[in-house]
Amino acid sequence: MSHQDLVLVESPSRGVVVLTLNSPKVNALSTAMLQRLHEAVTSPAVLAAHSIVFTGGERLFAAGAEISEFGGPTEANTIGHQFHKTLNAVAALPGFTIAAISGYALGGGCELAMACDYRIASTKAVFGQPEILLGIIPGGGGTQRLPRLVGSSRAKELMMTGRQVKSDEALRIGLADEVVEADQLMVRSQELAQAIAGGAAQASRIIKRVVDAGMNTTLEEGLRLEIDAFVEVFGTNDSQVGVKSFLENGPGKATFSGS
Repeated sequence: MSHQDLVLVESPSRGVVVLTLNSPKVNALSTAMLQRLHEAVTSPAVLAAHSIVFTGGERLFAAGAEISEFGGPTEANTIGHQFHKTLNAVAALPGFTIAAISGYALGGGCELAMACDYRIASTKAVFGQPEILLGIIPGGGGTQRLPRLVGSSRAKELMMTGRQVKSDEALRIGLADEVVEADQLMVRSQELAQAIAGGAAQASRIIKRVVDAGMNTTLEEGLRLEIDAFVEVFGTNDSQVGVKSFLENGPGKATFSGS
């Protein structure tokens, strides 16, 4: 298998890109896989997309890091930095990111899903941070992103026991945002991706940027960011189209260009 084949990149519709992890057996996030994923998410086509769907195989979204690459502190430093570089690039994508999860999303696979904006799980999905069972801790963002999704106490319990979470519990605790039948996973994921890509896409990008920035600052500073962004969005073509359409035809009838 070539380096390029580790992550397949497709564009099923305008403004939408689907990235499929494609490593045999378990979709392990090896150093090579992480490097290829980083190349993909920093490519012009993916950076320009309004919606990006990340998915894997039917049985496995991604089973985590490539354990055979583990060694001592030197190897851990290399692997940890590669995980952070890649998953931070996923989180920084300006478009709306959706993790479409079928089967197991464990360790680094769970961390990749958490780096996305939204997680749609099939009824077969299983999440977990099982690193403790190897005597180690999550190193791809799990100690930071999991508490932000499910709260610190639940995150500590999950990471300290290494137990796996099925889709129904994942939905209940906030680790998944939707659960659908397995045969509807990509249908629903692409439906949502297309709805956002076909809407006021520049406004969507601004919303993502302001929400993410605001989560890391005070409410007062976040509100200042919102005012600046509110002014900015009125400079887009879609804002003019949307306001004009509302005044002439009522809500929800505008046809946006994404500019």
